[in-house]
Amino acid sequence: MCGIFGYVGNKNNAAELTLEALKKLEYRGYDSWGIGVEAGRKFIIDKHAGKIGIAKTNLPSSNFAFGHTRWATHGGVTDTNAHPHLDCTGKIAVVHNGIVENYQEIKNLLAGRHKIVSETDTELVAHLIEDFYYHKKLPLHEAVRQAFLRLRGLSAFLVAETSSKTLVAVKTGSPLVVGIGKEENMVGSDVNCLLSLTKNVIFIEDGQLAQITDSHINLFSVETGKEIKPKVQKVSWEETTTTKENFPYFMLKEIYEQPRILTNIMNTFDDKINFFSAKIKSSSQVTFVGCGTANYAGLSGTYLLSLLANKKANSFPGSEFPYYQNFLDKNSFPIFLSQSGETIDIVQPAVELKRKGLEIGAIVNNLGSTLYRLADHKILLEAGPEICVLSTKVFTAKLAILLLVGHDLGKNLAKGKEKLQKAIRVTNKILSKQYYKKYLYKLVQRLAKVQHIYIIGRGLSYPVALEAALKIKEVSYIHTEGFAGGELKHGVIALIEKNTPVIVYAPNDETLLEMLSNAMEIKARGGYIIGISHTNNKIFDWYLPVDDAQEATIIPNVVLAQLIGYHIAVLLGKDPDKPRNLAKSVTVK
Repeated sequence: MCGIFGYVGNKNNAAELTLEALKKLEYRGYDSWGIGVEAGRKFIIDKHAGKIGIAKTNLPSSNFAFGHTRWATHGGVTDTNAHPHLDCTGKIAVVHNGIVENYQEIKNLLAGRHKIVSETDTELVAHLIEDFYYHKKLPLHEAVRQAFLRLRGLSAFLVAETSSKTLVAVKTGSPLVVGIGKEENMVGSDVNCLLSLTKNVIFIEDGQLAQITDSHINLFSVETGKEIKPKVQKVSWEETTTTKENFPYFMLKEIYEQPRILTNIMNTFDDKINFFSAKIKSSSQVTFVGCGTANYAGLSGTYLLSLLANKKANSFPGSEFPYYQNFLDKNSFPIFLSQSGETIDIVQPAVELKRKGLEIGAIVNNLGSTLYRLADHKILLEAGPEICVLSTKVFTAKLAILLLVGHDLGKNLAKGKEKLQKAIRVTNKILSKQYYKKYLYKLVQRLAKVQHIYIIGRGLSYPVALEAALKIKEVSYIHTEGFAGGELKHGVIALIEKNTPVIVYAPNDETLLEMLSNAMEIKARGGYIIGISHTNNKIFDWYLPVDDAQEATIIPNVVLAQLIGYHIAVLLGKDPDKPRNLAKSVTVK
């Protein structure tokens, strides 16, 4: 929910390095931002409410800096509440991702002995560390460890101390990654912000603490205080994957990356698919768990496994799954789907099921994430960093995986790859300039003026309708809802009035005739029908052609919705990369 970065080393432009790193982390939170540098054995802080995208900083030259992008929890969006926060001496600074659940208890403990200037839970931690470091004379890493042990909740902290030029990173629940350089080291909330400096990293585990100087990295157990040997990994991502290149927004770039990602999955994932489907086949029951877009991918998986392999599967939203999970036993196979691999509503139930002795699966995009490390059986999507807050390429990558797994379970992986190949060709057609000019330009102009959009689908197209609606509403802020086509007459049709736009998914499958019938019901009540289908129909007021790729048609169908949402948002002057109130990696409940 917040972005953290720190640098200590041989470069004197640490403030500029930190600013650029924070801009790469802004997708994690963009209510406010702040940077601190060491200068003359004291910290100089520059922090502001608002987005960091075009910000500059005039902080002095320094080889020791740290910073933060915020998604507000405790306290309003103000300059004062922005991080970093200082202790009373001004020599200890803290930035924080997460929530201190026993905030009031800590505040009462510190009351009367410290000057507290903000409304945040984070500032209290700086003063708590101050007590252990200055008053109890503990070494810095031990002072941070003792303070962290007093806190409840899932958090990641980066603590900076002036005189020793030391960073201390500690976490549970929220991600932190240490980067290893030559005469320089750094730490950040994800790999993306480190790539310009290093590809050698240490993923800090929950309950671990890292002490970082320009020449040393020491890792400790929070519980025992004993030193741990760090595990160094090399990241394969290139720095260019975190830039917009020639695109105006990351969302559009990531939409256009989808054919390449899907082709990679089609050509190189056979062994991963075989291994994963073998585990599904041997399990008594399969359960998909995801949040938001990932939840709709899981729901798609239940249809695909049923259609292609006669395999029953369940699907649950991550936040609701804990209320259902008692029915799982050791023969069950829960599969968690996630872009970041850090979403708390995914990580917590995964940890709980592991504690009960279940093997868990993961379809995830983030190498080294908590979910990736937890999973016994996993598929890394290899989609590259997804910087836009909205998930596009990771969603279709998940659909491709589930399509191929379903075919592999049905003993026909080659057929699944043929369908995926067709879906890639159809997607490329939709992404062409000609398609936009002929089919999307005027439609987007019309949809940008409405207050409500409805989307319907049946069967495999039902979760696609849900995902399409999510994409359009979260990027354009136009109220958009997805429904099962057959549910219209059970209440939803009351929402239809003259010229209400309704997007109708009518693919070439067993749902086609029923979907056309649903479209007629809407049109009879004045609705404006936007048909997405392999063939035009007189029922449609506007037609968006999508060639038939059988079950894989769900992929170009959802790409089309991504484009519609993107173009509406841009036309309305919205930032499609950073929708209001949203953050990429939701690490608080």
